[in-house]
Amino acid sequence: MQVELVLLVLSLLFFVSIFADKIGYKYGVPALLLFLAVGMFFGSHGMATLLGTKGIEIETGTAQAISTLAMCIILFTGGMETRLSDIKSVLAPGITLATLGVLVTCVITGVIIYFIFGWINAVASISIWMALLMAATMSSTDSASVFSILRTNGIGLKHNLRPLLELESGANDPMAYVLTTTLIGVVVGIETAGENGNITALPIVQTIVIQLVMGTVLGFALGHGLVQLMRRVKLGNESLYPIMVLTACIFIFSVTYYLQGNTYLAVYVGGLIIGNNKFTRKRQTRSFFNGLTWLSQLVMFLMLGLMVEPTNLLNYHVWLPCLIISIVMIGISRPAAVLLCMLPFKQYRQRDKMMLGWVGLKGAVPIIFAIMCKANGVPGADMIFNIVFLCTLVSLLTQGTTLTYVAKKLRLNTEREEERSLEHFDMDLPEEIQSSAREVEVKESMLTGGNTLREIKIPPHTLIIMVRRGEDFFIPTGSSALEIGDQLLVIRDKDAEATFKQMTNEAEEEAQWRAEIKAKARARFDRLTAWTRKKKS
Repeated sequence: MQVELVLLVLSLLFFVSIFADKIGYKYGVPALLLFLAVGMFFGSHGMATLLGTKGIEIETGTAQAISTLAMCIILFTGGMETRLSDIKSVLAPGITLATLGVLVTCVITGVIIYFIFGWINAVASISIWMALLMAATMSSTDSASVFSILRTNGIGLKHNLRPLLELESGANDPMAYVLTTTLIGVVVGIETAGENGNITALPIVQTIVIQLVMGTVLGFALGHGLVQLMRRVKLGNESLYPIMVLTACIFIFSVTYYLQGNTYLAVYVGGLIIGNNKFTRKRQTRSFFNGLTWLSQLVMFLMLGLMVEPTNLLNYHVWLPCLIISIVMIGISRPAAVLLCMLPFKQYRQRDKMMLGWVGLKGAVPIIFAIMCKANGVPGADMIFNIVFLCTLVSLLTQGTTLTYVAKKLRLNTEREEERSLEHFDMDLPEEIQSSAREVEVKESMLTGGNTLREIKIPPHTLIIMVRRGEDFFIPTGSSALEIGDQLLVIRDKDAEATFKQMTNEAEEEAQWRAEIKAKARARFDRLTAWTRKKKS
């Protein structure tokens, strides 16, 4: 295939997927489903074949390489975007859910899968290790899907559940990864040595503990080392700073791999350390990684859709066990794991635990782990891939589309917090100023006392440093006239922020009160006029 043709097809796929994401935001459909649908349409076994054209094929090895790089970038960005100040209060329950919760989910689901296959005889009976491997691939929660849905519907969660879910969903993929890789080794080893090969639990536990400890230590050490390096190195080209951080991400992954640590955990911890320290062009770097993360997700979801054979999903031996496994994971495994892990934390009430139990949303990670099974020659890997893929779709269709509904029913929903990013003022401010900078739109209620800057009410320790009107910017003075719709770049401390919000609300309430008085006076005047006319007639 010609390079130009490949580039044309890829650009068309990206365009279709980007607009599919826009549709998903509008109608509340998880974007992952739409990306997968686009990939399935253009795949070698998709709708393209019905149109008489050859679909796009992708090899398992290539898919594994792409998914590994994409997962590195996604986890690294997740670490960079996580604020230690936000997760400090939920560190203990979050880590418990991300480690013990994944293990409990894997064990419960694996045991039930073992008996399910023996009961329905969907395929040849599978071993307990194969059942645990299938469960391990689906034992983690997808953070991108969860918060994409919450952001789409514009809601937050009470009782500090949002940072808890953010920490758990970002940190549980490494635990699922080490369980999957360990069980792949066990299954392949049994296949090589025969059914009589001796498998003991102690080496497996030792491997898991060593990988988790090494991943954490290496991610912490390399993250701090790279922060010090970035502080000391002055690059001539500012565009190279994000590239340097990307190189750091890949470096952490590679070093951890050769030192036998958990690569995904090291990448996440490294991103957490780097993102919570100061370095040159940090805001520019975070913007770069946000865009790169969306590109990685888009490529990964498209690729997974291209690999699926839709006809296999309609097979009785696939959809029946998938349906039962999905019910087990949604209704039994995840809620049981949450209840067990939350026992020591008395601050969480029953409905908090119910919400945590429902947010076991699956994403692309389980399918990536299923690709790992195919790449490592696991017997029955095609069956695992199809079942995992279908279970992911069921999770998105059930949990994904009802997440907001469940939050409202449990009375845990709240309005989304105010975004702190500067949408109308694209400038690279120091981190201390960036964290206290806000955009405020001038409303009619703010101009009741006058339209100049000195006449509007602003709290102490507040500075309006720039005004945007349409596409024009200017630095205001006390005599600068403001108009409705102007965007103000405001810098203020926390006390001033609370005061400013209170004063803004009071001004809006006063304006609303005045409008109600005018409406009542107008109604009385109209009644009086009508009565006068009636008397004259």
